[in-house]
Amino acid sequence: MMQSRTIGKLSLLFVLLVALGAARAQDRASGATAGASGGTGFGSGAAGPIGAGDLIEMSVFDTPELSGKLRVSNTGDIFLPLVGALHVQGLKAEEAQTLIRQKFIDGGFLKDPQVTVFISEYATQGVSVVGEVHKPGVYPAFGSHRLLDYISLAEGLTPLAGTTITVTHLGHPDQPEHFRMVAGSAPSPENNPEILPGDTIFVEKTGLVYVVGDVVRPGGFPMDHDEHLTILQLVALAQGVNYTAAKSSVRLIRTTAAGRQEIPIDLKKIFAAKAEDLKLQDNDILFVPNSLARSALKAVGSAAVPAAATATIYKVP
Repeated sequence: MMQSRTIGKLSLLFVLLVALGAARAQDRASGATAGASGGTGFGSGAAGPIGAGDLIEMSVFDTPELSGKLRVSNTGDIFLPLVGALHVQGLKAEEAQTLIRQKFIDGGFLKDPQVTVFISEYATQGVSVVGEVHKPGVYPAFGSHRLLDYISLAEGLTPLAGTTITVTHLGHPDQPEHFRMVAGSAPSPENNPEILPGDTIFVEKTGLVYVVGDVVRPGGFPMDHDEHLTILQLVALAQGVNYTAAKSSVRLIRTTAAGRQEIPIDLKKIFAAKAEDLKLQDNDILFVPNSLARSALKAVGSAAVPAAATATIYKVP
């Protein structure tokens, strides 16, 4: 009998403490800087939906006994003090805090609670970073982060990274977004979007062009500057042609849908601004023959292409 009375007194004391906390919260609510009207809280975490295994940080203003961190179960539920199990999977932070607030009110536990929900850890929906980065992989999504944050986590772009980055959102895989990022310059805000859990970041590879034959530094060079590179710029990257080069007998080898195409190039005229300085395309090969090798032009296809395949790839500073 005495034990029953003790339990009854403890239960009554707990109810009184909760009621006192609610009253104090209501008295101070007018002095708080609420982030939403109607007492829905002061803000929320990242914009991604809640998933199983995520860690939620819930705060009830001036009621620390009801605040704390809650782990979402495999079934998508959290267990609230006084309320019990509550399904939150698929909800965003602001939706979850509105639901939790209403449950406290409907149960008669609190009159006008100020509830804040922040998703502090996404456990199941990481962000995939693939393509031309130094360390591709799946990175955990903690709170709200932008494109540059995940590029930094992947240890930056490789020398062969292009200027286009594609972001595919989990909820809209058929609507990828494309952003530009030029090395050496800060991206504009519109090219540094917020990345949500489950998104995939793909850094495209830049185009490569090759110069082989009688040049100072034969090899392959990435097409920087929005993939605009001309013949003169490529020759400059190769540190010029040798004095023995047959500058009037240069060939540009281009692979098209119809097959391999050979375009005659007269470097003498281009140097003198008497001929067009053609723009190069991805996988173009510029072959500069030696003026002493009269058989070079007959073997352009058999000599230039294998040379390009084994050429050193240089990073453009």
